[in-house]
Amino acid sequence: MSNISSRKRIWGWWFFDWASQPYHTLLVTFVFGPFFAAVAANYYLGEGLAPDAAKAQAQTMWSIGMTVTGLMIGFGAPFIGALADISGRKRPWLIGFSLMYALGAWGIWYSDPAGSNLWWMLVTFGFGFIGAEFALIFANSQLPSLGDKDDVGAISGSGFAFGYLGGVLALFIMLLLFVEQGSGKTLIGLDPVLGLDAETREGTRAVGPFTALWFILFMVPYFLWVKDDARTGKRGSLGQAISLVIASVKALRYRGSLARYLGSSMLYRDALNGLYGFGGVYASLVLDWEITSIGIFGVISAIAAAAFSWVGGMADKRFGPKPVIVAAILVLTLVCLTVVNMSREALFGIELSTGSKLPDAIFFGCGMLIGGFGGILQAASRSLMVRHTNPAKATESFGLYGLSGRATAFLAPGLIGVATTLTGSARLGISPVIFLFILGLIVLYRVKAEGDQV
Repeated sequence: MSNISSRKRIWGWWFFDWASQPYHTLLVTFVFGPFFAAVAANYYLGEGLAPDAAKAQAQTMWSIGMTVTGLMIGFGAPFIGALADISGRKRPWLIGFSLMYALGAWGIWYSDPAGSNLWWMLVTFGFGFIGAEFALIFANSQLPSLGDKDDVGAISGSGFAFGYLGGVLALFIMLLLFVEQGSGKTLIGLDPVLGLDAETREGTRAVGPFTALWFILFMVPYFLWVKDDARTGKRGSLGQAISLVIASVKALRYRGSLARYLGSSMLYRDALNGLYGFGGVYASLVLDWEITSIGIFGVISAIAAAAFSWVGGMADKRFGPKPVIVAAILVLTLVCLTVVNMSREALFGIELSTGSKLPDAIFFGCGMLIGGFGGILQAASRSLMVRHTNPAKATESFGLYGLSGRATAFLAPGLIGVATTLTGSARLGISPVIFLFILGLIVLYRVKAEGDQV
């Protein structure tokens, strides 16, 4: 392991993004999320609800699942990070959370397209999502050791770009060979491969095992090329971890820039997660797209994310991460305003002709911007976190970063659920993310662009 070059170590670290991205691309946003929304809406229609009420109930149920999962991730992240820093070991934790990722994803195969096990669908998805997010914390904590502060922005951006390319390829394979359209055929007119039954949606449900196997295969370079930290010889306890986290949180009073950055990222990353978690659901419930159409939308937005993330990494290297974050938030806020003010019937209050394809075209454009500037925002955010991180406490610091990204992870889906329930509209239910982006931008104003490492 000691002979592994720094370049190969960076490539191994990039492979984590390549391996893990399909959970977000395939399961959260473009295949399983819309599939769950359609199954739940049809189930509630069968229970006697009106169409709009059934769709709103489906979105509310998805928001409950995302809220509970977000709470568990947010409040567990810093303590697990502290335990890892005490022992100096990351690999055992990564292996454990990788198993959660794979098992949770695989469980999606057992979803019932008739809607009889909606809660099972949410639980198995959430179990794998927790594994994915906890594993990400440990991978992110290795970023400071891959280069100096002037290089980590480009490394981070290139990692996100590489990951999004993996997500595009995985989504492309699913659309061409597995996911059924209304006709029972895939996007290129084939029956789902491997003899999968289109009637019981086995092609779509196969997204779970496919995501699990993709992750297992492509994590091999990561585990071969990324070295673990040296052991400290200490064995951490939960009590010690709690003490360390409490001490870190108390110390934030002396690190104003870090405290403000964590608060800002808590808001705008929560808004971004809301967009990712409900973008495909919106397309299914508001625009009535089939999953294959949503998948094509996903391919386009993921390609944009890959390209934009790389460009954003270069911009980060030249200008620093803070200006890049500001620009990304402004663009995403404008996108949200457009989405909320668009339906099949009207755009910003202007009526559209019956059957108009303008909403589809606009949403495709919005998807490119969400994917592109969402990728830029994530890459630049972890780059700015590196500028606020003591390398000796990287996992603990990124645990706090994970906490800031997930401590209020219930907020966006929760607010979306409340807004959806109050308005009875899946479209207007998205509006709270606009205010989260704006609040995050306001708090970011007083964050030091060069950080405050101590």
